[in-house]
Amino acid sequence: MKRFRPSYLRQITVRLAEHVGVSAEDAEIFARALVDADVHGTSTHGVSRLNIYLERICKGLINPRAELSVDRAHGGVLALDACNGLGQVQAMKALNLLMPLAKTNGVAAATIRNSQHFGAVSYYCNYATEHGMILLAMTNCEPAMSPTGGYEPFFGTNPIAASFPRKDGPPVKVDLATSIVARGNIIAANKKKEPIPEGWALSRSGEPTTDAAEALLGTVQTMAGHKGYALALMVEIFSGVLSGAAVGSDVGSMYKNLDRKQNVGHFFCLLDISAFMDTEKFDDRMSWMVDHLKGNKLRPGAEEILIPGERSARAAVKSEQSGVVLGSETVVELEKWCRHFGFVFDANETGGING
Repeated sequence: MKRFRPSYLRQITVRLAEHVGVSAEDAEIFARALVDADVHGTSTHGVSRLNIYLERICKGLINPRAELSVDRAHGGVLALDACNGLGQVQAMKALNLLMPLAKTNGVAAATIRNSQHFGAVSYYCNYATEHGMILLAMTNCEPAMSPTGGYEPFFGTNPIAASFPRKDGPPVKVDLATSIVARGNIIAANKKKEPIPEGWALSRSGEPTTDAAEALLGTVQTMAGHKGYALALMVEIFSGVLSGAAVGSDVGSMYKNLDRKQNVGHFFCLLDISAFMDTEKFDDRMSWMVDHLKGNKLRPGAEEILIPGERSARAAVKSEQSGVVLGSETVVELEKWCRHFGFVFDANETGGING
């Protein structure tokens, strides 16, 4: 098995991004967000997506030099325009604009329109915890799910996330798609020519399917039936309707629509914990809650009770020590881009770790 050092993957991502016109500062933001997903075990939102971002930049479908624009500012509220820039870059810049507002007002919120797919939502939520804050974040996505009773793609997988800091452990991280599974898992299965489990998706004619390619032409199932549909609708309103971004089936596809921009929308609500209570008290209450959760009686066969975010935090420790695994398709794509720009993707020495 071949593993790669996260630091090397960040270096390669920065270099490739700069070659397609992204500034050095923005390329670093972009690379950190992408590789962090791989480090935490969410490879579907990591370097495996770099190929399509680069393609869309080269086709003029993403502006690598876009500036984040403020459409409206009112108290602790910002309405922002990503100006068709990289989603990861513009989302981080939006979050950094919100932080002083949240410190002043206790709560600050932003909508972002005219953006792209921006990777793992929890990346931004975890970043907020490092500053003593709680971020509730959501985004709409390219059409992938139908409303209950329908079978035409309308909603994206429309994830929603929040992270809560802990003084004695990794953040409590809640990050979930409103679909039964993240669409990236179906994309990954399709790349590997593997079937998907029953219950994940419907074909383009509305029938259940285990064919990943057919599922990508059809729809992903919502989580928990009509409850997932309702949550997806909520995310669509916050992220699409309220932001002024594209809504539902008007959102462009990263992979299918290589002739138009995505116009994805995001919604951030940032809370400063110290505005609600002393941070020391919050820390103590979080510790008490986690201790009591973990002290719950175990079911037969269960070894421990995990807190949301704990598994990915453990994966991150292992990844930083032993490297992350990239799919062979992703390695081929990286080699192709590096060769195109006249340098070598080093899979053996600087970059690779034998395991």
